Parts: sequence; structure tokens; C-alpha cells
Amino acid sequence: MTRLGLGCAQLGNLYTAISDETASATVSAAWDAGVRYFDTAPHYGLGLSERRLGAALRGRPRDAYTISTKVGRLLVPSPSTAGEPDPAGFVVPAAYRREWSFTADGVVRSLAGSLDRLGLNRVDLVLIHDPEDHSRAALDEAYPALHALRAEGVVRAIGVGSTKAAVLDRFVADTDIDAVLVAGRYTLLEQPALDSLLPSCLRRGVAVLNGGVFNSGLLAVDEPHAGLPYEYREAPDSIVARARAIATVCARHGVSLPGAALAFAAAHPAIASVVIGAQTPEQARRNFALAAAPPPPAEMWAELVDHGLLRADAPVPDRAAA
Repeated sequence: MTRLGLGCAQLGNLYTAISDETASATVSAAWDAGVRYFDTAPHYGLGLSERRLGAALRGRPRDAYTISTKVGRLLVPSPSTAGEPDPAGFVVPAAYRREWSFTADGVVRSLAGSLDRLGLNRVDLVLIHDPEDHSRAALDEAYPALHALRAEGVVRAIGVGSTKAAVLDRFVADTDIDAVLVAGRYTLLEQPALDSLLPSCLRRGVAVLNGGVFNSGLLAVDEPHAGLPYEYREAPDSIVARARAIATVCARHGVSLPGAALAFAAAHPAIASVVIGAQTPEQARRNFALAAAPPPPAEMWAELVDHGLLRADAPVPDRAAA
């Protein structure tokens, strides 16, 4: 697993429709930047992300890259809504409906559908997706099913992905998972995963995949403003104000807000990979170039702490070591 991964929600037309050609070029731009880890899910564009990712990687050596996908939502054909837009924020027709399923049968069916859409005979990592409202079924049924698939060699690794750090923490404590994907809970804007989740993962040897590091887009621009998304909806004024304050400190030290966000997201020793989304090849090239740049100066992090904009106990990148 590479230190940087491509998050593929945008390949499923998250917020904005893109062409198949743009999707393929975005994957190629990430590949050219050295990325070999790609994260997708049936949820992303009702399977569109998986289909596009599989097509974009076709012809590349299978052992050269790692793919994760997710279980928890089955895609059920819905002819009656096929002419309507998808209500979940993806610009696709609602030809399928998402049906929550954390049963053993649901896990097997979901994985089979993903393999078919990806055009692959295996994936490397399977994550239980957003189990926060279904934690009992996810622990008692989905997890044992994935544990068995891992023991049989059907998948190489298993884990959980969520925006809720406490949910992930419970799986780390109570199961034998290999990885967690924490989305939006360990970013330059907010660090609740630092309370318990990241230390627990470090103790137990569970790899942390840090996703949503731009908080749905708010930290992806140099000057945050009203109307940008946060938590997949319009950011509240208080959150925009905090992001602006962070950006102001970064600018004083000659650092862009996205660059600082990416540098911070990788600094904790529990984090195995930072998963970065991109909508176009140009965006991918920019993001991965920023992530590969030398880290910001120590004075910038110190000023953020002094202004109450960053937790004092959050690890920051060491420019000298880099």
C-alpha cells in the first residue's frame, strides 16, 4: 500500500458528472504520480466508480496495485426510479436503490457484485462501510463473514470505514481487523480520531487509511468561502470561519491550505496511507504534487497551536527529517 491513495468517489460523479475519459485520465494521473492504492465502493455512483476504476486499471499488472472496496449496501435494480436523479449526491440516474445489508449473505452478494463491476477475480481489502447505525449486525454478522473470507484467502485484508471515530474504535478493540478508513475525522480542521482511535490502532497494529482529509472540499482551496461542502453538505458559517483562520496562518508562512492539509494528514505514525480524491487529472496531479512537497515549517504549526486552531498533541511533519 502506497503512502498516497486515490479515493474514487469522484469517479462515481460525486457532486458533478465527469466523462469516462476524464475518469480514466484521473486514474492514470494518479498512477503516474506513483499511487498504487485505489479505494472505491458500490455506493459511489451506484456502481459507476467501480466500473470506471476497473476499466482504467485494466491491462496494468494486477500485483502492482491494491484495491479496496466496501460492503454494507446492496445495489438493487429499481426500474421505477431509473428516470430520476440519485438522491445521495452522485450525478447518476437512480437505476438502482441502496439496500442496507450487513448479513453474511449480504457481504457475499455485495463482494460478488463489486468483482463483476471491477472486472477482477479478487480485491485486496474489503471494508464494512458506514456501520454506525447497524453496529450490532456489522459486528455479529458482517465481520465474521469477512473474517471467514480472509481465512479462506478470498480477500487479503478486512476492515471498516466510517466518519465516526468511536465506531471504528470499537471494531479495533473488539475484532481482528487489519485496517480502518477514517473519513474526515483526522484533518487539519478537526482531530477527534486523536483521542482514542489512532493510539489504539498504533498499539494493535491496525493500519489507518486517512480519507476525507479536505473535509469534503472545504480545505481543498486556498481561500475557503461560504458554499463549499463540509460533511457532504454546505459548510456552516462557524466551520468556514475556522477554515479561513487556518488558511490565514498558512499563508503567512507561504503555505497553501491544501498543502498544509495534506502534510498534516500523513504525519501521525498510525497512518499507513492518505486517500485523496480527485475529479480531474489536473486535480490529481496538483494534489499528489502537493502531498510530495517538503512539509511546512515548524513555526506554522506552532502558530496554529498558539491560536487554538490545532491540537497541541497532534503530531506534525518534521521538515528536517523530510
